[in-house]
Amino acid sequence: MAVARFSSVVLDCTDTAELAEFWAALLGGEIAVTGDEFAAIRTPKCLIAAMHVPGHRPPTWGEPDVPKQMHIDLSVDDLAEAEAEALRLGARLIPDQPAPDRYRIFLDPAGHPF
Repeated sequence: MAVARFSSVVLDCTDTAELAEFWAALLGGEIAVTGDEFAAIRTPKCLIAAMHVPGHRPPTWGEPDVPKQMHIDLSVDDLAEAEAEALRLGARLIPDQPAPDRYRIFLDPAGHPF
């Protein structure tokens, strides 16, 4: 029997508004809470939040300096269309894609891999 329920994913960042706007647009959610220290995005499937952390250092994908620690997996119907939209919204495509015919690895505006 479960003793807990999934509530949200909280991403550290320096700019909560920028990160909230990015994830709301990418996932088709709405910004439910906004502020300098915290913002939350409600989607039909989950709650994702951005929390201000002074001196936040984004992970360095593929380099051990700042490990990725976690990443978010998303499903799409059209990989090329999803890539174009993610880039338009401010995502960055990592240079070395391990399986570009099956999936793509991006970094959100705060550097979190997805």
